[in-house]
Amino acid sequence: MAFLKYSLIRLVLFAPLFALFLYLQLGWLLAVLCAGMMAFAISYLFFQKQRAAAAESLHQRFSGMAKPLRSAGEVDDADAEDRLVDAHPDVTVRAENRTKDSRETGS
Repeated sequence: MAFLKYSLIRLVLFAPLFALFLYLQLGWLLAVLCAGMMAFAISYLFFQKQRAAAAESLHQRFSGMAKPLRSAGEVDDADAEDRLVDAHPDVTVRAENRTKDSRETGS
């Protein structure tokens, strides 16, 4: 969430600067470059706390410490499996006995 927030701050800074530079008739390429550099400088100087939080969230996500993301289908499958096990206590699920191919195909 912190990364999204910081990205939105930079976008909100970039858009009016880009429009201003287009209005000043710098051309679209120069307007993109100037607006990008100015948005970077402003966000670097004035939004240090948000930048640090965004960097920390990225570091946590890609360092392997974060919980794995699960798709809606995986969550539904896990819920169905939990309901099955709760309804039938004699059923056991042994995922370690399944081959990798059968886990990917769902069989």
